[in-house]
Amino acid sequence: MEQDLKVGIVGFGLRSGLWRHAHKPGQGSEVTIICDTSERGRADAAERIPSARVTADLEELLSSGIDAVLVLTPDNQHAAVAVRTLKAGIPTFCEKPLDVTVEAADLILQTAFETGTRLYVGHNMRHMPVVVQMRQLIEEGKIGEVKAIWCRHFVGHGGDYYFKDWHAQRANVTSLLLQKGAHDIDVIHWFANSYTKRVAAVGDLAVYGGVGKRSNNDGKRMGDWFSLENWPPTEQTGLAETIDVEDISMMNMVLDNGVLASYQQCHFTPDYWRNYTVIGTKGRIENFGDGPGGTIKVWTSRTSGFAEPDETVEILDGEGGHGGADPLLIEEFLRFAAEGGHTQTSPVAARQAVVAGILAAESLRGDGTAKEVPALPEALVEYFDAGQPALVRGV
Repeated sequence: MEQDLKVGIVGFGLRSGLWRHAHKPGQGSEVTIICDTSERGRADAAERIPSARVTADLEELLSSGIDAVLVLTPDNQHAAVAVRTLKAGIPTFCEKPLDVTVEAADLILQTAFETGTRLYVGHNMRHMPVVVQMRQLIEEGKIGEVKAIWCRHFVGHGGDYYFKDWHAQRANVTSLLLQKGAHDIDVIHWFANSYTKRVAAVGDLAVYGGVGKRSNNDGKRMGDWFSLENWPPTEQTGLAETIDVEDISMMNMVLDNGVLASYQQCHFTPDYWRNYTVIGTKGRIENFGDGPGGTIKVWTSRTSGFAEPDETVEILDGEGGHGGADPLLIEEFLRFAAEGGHTQTSPVAARQAVVAGILAAESLRGDGTAKEVPALPEALVEYFDAGQPALVRGV
């Protein structure tokens, strides 16, 4: 790039740390304006990036002449903001999940399609080493044709991360199966090269609903209360006054290509990591740990009982959050905003992960019956699969 891209940020909260990878004056991009409706968000933004203009007015950001924008608001505000940035012709990064309703998620895609404005969704796990390495083993044919995928997500920080702020309410997230699980559902789809067509689930508010030590945490952030000493879960303090999301959920999926998958999420485990098991016609792979120091084990020989793997792959590391995924995510978005082309993330895949999570929540809150995933219009799928062939704004 001959000159820095001018980047805006909407929402300076939990994911605001991404600014570090977008604000590199003289190296390709600079955050020039930040919009946040909260006084604390604006104060934090002014402290972190003194050179940037800080405002509470989205219209001021839209008219500021930026070349790209990061939408980092709470989940249920993604469409409300992204639709406006897309209509303004600003290449838009939308943090995952795309939104919390099918209608809102589809509106974002439809707006990007109709305006020709570039849309990128922040599924950073498509850049995480453990995921990239496992997918490479699958693509190499190590385990043959994929037939089953299981994911167990031990959310050991759940009580601190999701049950003390806005995440604890359905109105803001629909469910944590969607909010937290959108990552893993997308990974399952990516491993299988297919999307969910039918889903059923069970779940419960099994622990945190019975914890009576509640407080009003408005104006506070996770850093104000997080501690590994907050244990066991039944002795948590300062939980949100209203909690109506599940702390344990299990969903089963049938994918378009016949792959069967399951996802289990628990927010009161002592450990915090995710385990993927992928079974094919010639073997299986499984990760033990999901970051540096962990391993991916590959079994391709038949044995009697448990046996050591035929191959062990060390999980790589990278600089930046999520094993180096966050800087790669922003780097890919900025390149896409400036030049277009294909990306490792996919708006269609982001929508499919969201819808699977939403319908799983509907299933578990009902009688557990299966729900069918509604299809996107073929024209939208073709457009996004082709890499959103649109011109940069103003060209």
